[in-house]
Amino acid sequence: MNGLPEPESAALPHLLVAKGSFATMGGAERDLLRNLPALEKIFSVKVATLHPVPELVELCQKLEVQLFSPKDNWIVPTNSWSIIFDTSRDSAKNAWKSCKGLVEEIENTDGIHIVSGDGSLALLDIIPDHVSTHLHLLEPHRGLHEDVLHRDLNGRPKRNLKLTKLALNYARRRDKSAIQKLAKRKKSAISANSNFTAGRIAEVYRVNSNVLWPSVDISEFPPEAGSDEPESFDKISKPYAVNIGRASWVKGTLQAIQAVSRTGIGLVHIGGASEEDAKIMRDFAKSNTVKLWIAPRLSSPELAGLIRGADAVISLAINEPFGLTPIEAFSIGTPAIFVDEGGFKDTIENQVSGQLVPRSDYSSWYDILTNLNAEQKTAWTNAGRTKIAELNLSPEAHARRIKESFDLLKNVE
Repeated sequence: MNGLPEPESAALPHLLVAKGSFATMGGAERDLLRNLPALEKIFSVKVATLHPVPELVELCQKLEVQLFSPKDNWIVPTNSWSIIFDTSRDSAKNAWKSCKGLVEEIENTDGIHIVSGDGSLALLDIIPDHVSTHLHLLEPHRGLHEDVLHRDLNGRPKRNLKLTKLALNYARRRDKSAIQKLAKRKKSAISANSNFTAGRIAEVYRVNSNVLWPSVDISEFPPEAGSDEPESFDKISKPYAVNIGRASWVKGTLQAIQAVSRTGIGLVHIGGASEEDAKIMRDFAKSNTVKLWIAPRLSSPELAGLIRGADAVISLAINEPFGLTPIEAFSIGTPAIFVDEGGFKDTIENQVSGQLVPRSDYSSWYDILTNLNAEQKTAWTNAGRTKIAELNLSPEAHARRIKESFDLLKNVE
């Protein structure tokens, strides 16, 4: 209070938060936006991305956080040449270097927290060894290490899978090399987003990782409806279930439609679809006598209202890295019924906080969806909210865990 500047020791550590692209605005992007205000309380935060979106720009302006980005948004190259020869890695690296002031910031910051995704790993190429670096590796690159992204909505290979695997050999080697090189650096740490993902990281990259859970903001998925939350929607009538994730084979989109067939329950698809896939979905729903609404982009209150009005939230996604959607369902109080795979097994305790169902056991899907009752819903909701408390999935807890990772790296020589 004497007007003198505070000692340097009292200053917050500087943290650069980076993610290659926010263009998709999926779960990973929403999670990072949710956590920025909490990170800003314990770090002096700056943000870097190759492709910002209005939501990120507005949040950074609100928090008075500097945002680094190139003059022109970086777009992931999708032509065959770029995919085979992994030119996206090189173009992303050049785009990072073009961000005004970013290279200097990297040299002088206390730490860099990178969230994986398109373009993210290229940043590793310009980070000096003396800078503490934490990578939140949400999943091994599925396009390189699995075939699920090389199938169309119906599961048919988009091209010969053996030739595809062979063509991607160079990019796959570079991806593995980048992660293994980071793991060998003294001032680095890698975190998965679930126990399932940690196992996949060990299997694919042969490196160890910690687990850094994503977060859920209870205010986005409140137990009680807010005044701005719609009670009903013109495009869908009850009963209905909700399925979240952009339409694709890996998200099990058509299988979700099949899961509710014959139940008399409609389906709301949240996450969008291409025009071609939307037509396939509508035709498939019609043939299975399922009322289907492919919802547009929704506000948080609209999303919460849709989930609250649903009989269940369901997913048949293939080996989803982390089960964040069940957590959101727990928070609101809607039954979570998910395929017995991947990260969903980290968050759902079967028949305690929700139901895990074998993928192809459609008779079980039918029985569960048509026999839900209020007593079961209440029990699952209570157990689910206890799970949220046990995992401590608040943005504040997420930020503290990141701080703990950097505290451990600070003393590494």
